Amino acid sequence: MGSIGKTNNKKPRVATPGKATVLALGKAFPHQLIMQELLVDAYFKNTKCDDPNLKQKLTRLCKSTTVKTRYVVMSEDMLNKYPELAIEGLPTMKQRLDISNKAVTEMAIEASQACIVQWGRPATDITHLVYVSSSEARLPGGDLYLARGLNLSPETQRVMLYFNGCSGGVAGLRVAKDIAENNPGSRVLLATSETTVIGYKPPSKDRPYDLVGAALFGDGAGAVVLGADPIANIESPLFELHSAIQWFLPDTEKTIDGRVTEEGISFKLGRDLPEIIEENVEGFCERLMGVVGYSREEYNEMFWAVHPGGPAILNRMEKRLGLSPEKLGASRRALMDYGNASSNTIVYVLEYMIEESLKKQRKIVPTKTIAHKRIYPTTEKLQLSSAN
Repeated sequence: MGSIGKTNNKKPRVATPGKATVLALGKAFPHQLIMQELLVDAYFKNTKCDDPNLKQKLTRLCKSTTVKTRYVVMSEDMLNKYPELAIEGLPTMKQRLDISNKAVTEMAIEASQACIVQWGRPATDITHLVYVSSSEARLPGGDLYLARGLNLSPETQRVMLYFNGCSGGVAGLRVAKDIAENNPGSRVLLATSETTVIGYKPPSKDRPYDLVGAALFGDGAGAVVLGADPIANIESPLFELHSAIQWFLPDTEKTIDGRVTEEGISFKLGRDLPEIIEENVEGFCERLMGVVGYSREEYNEMFWAVHPGGPAILNRMEKRLGLSPEKLGASRRALMDYGNASSNTIVYVLEYMIEESLKKQRKIVPTKTIAHKRIYPTTEKLQLSSAN
């Protein structure tokens, strides 16, 4: 969330001294693209399930998610190599980790490389690394493999955030913000990487909640370079990270419940999740906005980068806060194109916000100027929030 009111679109806002800014974004995906309308038949064929009721339920869920396409690591070739992944009750954690550990590292490297290229400085200028994933488990962790894959300096200071789920991306931004603002001259690479291989299971009437995941979640990676006091003519700030808060709702730890088992990670999503968010989002936003003195009346003067957990969550949030439909447009678009990609998704939302900002600038900037100059959106203030 951030303010877009009272901004002169002709002149980029100067970053506030000492405040962390987003300097570049990057993303990466596995090669397997799934069209939502083809998912059900393929999923039931690959898992050799012929339950018509479950198939009908998944068909309904796929239509309600608003997802159109997703990228996934899992493929038919992989299931041919590891057929046990589609069989109920077999211990397959070793196979899943072998696949996931490799996949998340490859995607994180690719996303980070794209981000560093956009940043315009060498990878060796990265001083800190924050790595986020809920899709791997190993020691040493994925942060070391990522640092090695990027040829980062051995003096790069690393932090891992494991099993934060969907809140991991924003939590990573919050940690990176603190690092950037408390270490003058530092440049922080935040990388997120996720795959659903770790929780892939055949459909079962005993686990109807698994069908939600099959209809909604996707794989991929995201990357962000952050730092305070951007260097003029070298770095181009995209967003300013103004403030960050986190709010844990008591007695909700079972609403999103993930457990590591010998069959992989099992997730349960409570039916009341959208309702819980709707009931608490107003007070949470009031607390967040109070940090900078904004009121509810100014909500539609701000931009909103919201993790799209699902359409029901976005719909309830939009209604409760009285937001104009376009305010959650970037979140809805990310959900449609990539599904809920867990911690990565906030990076995709921010990229779409930049794209929309550039489209608006093209309406007011002469075409010749755009053709000869690299145009960046106005630096906006981004307030970070994370509700677990």
